[in-house]
Amino acid sequence: MRFINSLAGRLSKGRRSPLAAPALLLSALLMSAAAVAVFTPANAVNKTSDADAIAKGRALFLVGCSSCHGKNAEGITSPDGGQYGPSLVGVGAAAVDFQVGTGRMPLANPGVQAPRKKVVYTEEEISQLAAFVASLGPGPAIPTSADWDASGATNEQVVRGGEIFRTNCTACHNFAGSGGALPGGKYAPKLTGVPEKYIYEALVTGPQQMPVFSDAVLTPQDKRDVIAYLKTTESDPGYGGTSMGALGPVSEGVFAWVGGIGVLVMFAVWIAAHTARTKKGSAS
Repeated sequence: MRFINSLAGRLSKGRRSPLAAPALLLSALLMSAAAVAVFTPANAVNKTSDADAIAKGRALFLVGCSSCHGKNAEGITSPDGGQYGPSLVGVGAAAVDFQVGTGRMPLANPGVQAPRKKVVYTEEEISQLAAFVASLGPGPAIPTSADWDASGATNEQVVRGGEIFRTNCTACHNFAGSGGALPGGKYAPKLTGVPEKYIYEALVTGPQQMPVFSDAVLTPQDKRDVIAYLKTTESDPGYGGTSMGALGPVSEGVFAWVGGIGVLVMFAVWIAAHTARTKKGSAS
């Protein structure tokens, strides 16, 4: 009790000091600054970083993409009613990461389909372009490794992924992911050698003529199972001889007719011609 009374007396004397008010104000300012530093720095830095990435992405977009997609990514209509480039509002960052990360964009020459080619932008520039397009409207975000990594898939998951792939994808991509021709000069690209992230992004964004497989259609686990099946098929040693590109009955039928029956026909003609010459020589 004496200690408390003594402390109270000291504080009472301190309040009468001319330095008490400035010291109290300084303490309050320091405590406020500390609170701001503890609770708000991450959000403030993130917002500044996001704004900077969006601004840099817009600058890149105006130089490399706006001639087809418009200055605000609204798309540009051609005189014949078609499109030089579709609107990118709402396509999401994942679509940009797929199209630019695989070199399909920017498009070098107009055509019915954008082929995969050498990547023009760096990873940082692709991230900035994706941030700008993502700021225009909600859309699929760039997936993390937790979304697409199927390296630990079990045999059951691989089998299930094969069932999903054969049900939804083989009509265009072939049972082994070797690709195939489509109407109008389009084609389904081969999936061998494609990084897992881009396969996942293609499923969630539906590039070009491919349908979108949202999480309501195929869950993230379903998508990982499909990726596991494709990577397992890709590393399959292929017992039984050459796969002839794994293109299916068309390539196999051509080989059978040209390489099989064709050789037999030529051999039969040679036998017939050789027999005729032998008989003619014997008669003379």
